[in-house]
Amino acid sequence: MRQIAALPYRFEGAISDSPIQVLLITSRESGRWVIPKGNPLPGLAAHNAAAVEAEEEAGVQGLVCPTPLGSYRYRKRRKNGASLMIDVDVFPLAVHRELPSWKEQGQRKRRWVALAEAARMVEEADLSDLISSFGPTEFKAAALRTGFAAVTRSRISPMFAWFQRLLPKAGNFFELFDAHSRTITAAADALTRLIQGGAAASDHIREVTEREHDADEITRAVLKTVRETFLTPFDRSAITALIGSMDDAIDEMQATARAIDLYEVRVFEQEMKDMAAIIVDAARLTAEAIPLLRDVGRNATRLHELTERLVRMEGHADDLHAAGVKRAFVELGQTETLRFLVAREIYKHLERIVDAFEDVANEIDGIVIDNA
Repeated sequence: MRQIAALPYRFEGAISDSPIQVLLITSRESGRWVIPKGNPLPGLAAHNAAAVEAEEEAGVQGLVCPTPLGSYRYRKRRKNGASLMIDVDVFPLAVHRELPSWKEQGQRKRRWVALAEAARMVEEADLSDLISSFGPTEFKAAALRTGFAAVTRSRISPMFAWFQRLLPKAGNFFELFDAHSRTITAAADALTRLIQGGAAASDHIREVTEREHDADEITRAVLKTVRETFLTPFDRSAITALIGSMDDAIDEMQATARAIDLYEVRVFEQEMKDMAAIIVDAARLTAEAIPLLRDVGRNATRLHELTERLVRMEGHADDLHAAGVKRAFVELGQTETLRFLVAREIYKHLERIVDAFEDVANEIDGIVIDNA
């Protein structure tokens, strides 16, 4: 038996610049802390069904990523006395709105809590592990550390560590990478708000453009620092390749916003919204991965987990792209050719964003392989 669930999350402060909180609710029968979940709904994709459960049980709305975070198991006792094992697929949901009233408001409590606390509050061990893996506080804390990471290449003997400490150090690569990842996350959030539709499209388009300009400044600073730094934390070509792939992601976001503005697109198909949900979660994963590069050896396992998830999401986005273009062709190709061409253009840009995040994942993997 399978169910679907949503993991509603938000940032405590400015987007990606503060710890993550998740929303837990109480079950109707026992009052224990759980996440919104239920049975698959006929005619709805699994992630959309999870979003329905989140709205009905927790009173929240937002973009749900169609790529599941993972799954967990629990036993459910049926009215006939049977206790059956159920597998639950969990989909991250970036909360944009909390409803003042909702369907099961009088039957449940809801509470925003930090990840570590949420992991302790739920009873299912698998679910606790999933929540912990969503963005461990110890990894988030790495983003707040300053200073230069020690060179950890395996070919350098530890006996020469004293010599390395005497070498001149310059640059602030990790701070710049962190700033760029936060800029990417903010741009992805603005783009997803744009693709949700509404009257504020011009504001969202402007924000994406402004964020892209900010990212360009950071990229130039990284390239300048590479030229001026005597000792870098890892290979210079790896640094430039990583910041280049990150910048490609936000460049593609700006290209998407420009296309939406140029063609005055204001209605978006479900596949477009699903791809946007993948983009916002890919940006979140990137923002988690970048601080871990401060200590590649210690964080290698987690970095591989994050990059594997990014690659898996890119494959899912390819499927959505193909399904969306095919549906647009069937519905519009023979009668409204211009609308079909516009839709195909938007899908192309969205796919390029996710492709860029896959490139980011590949660059991070390369750094881990060379340095861990």
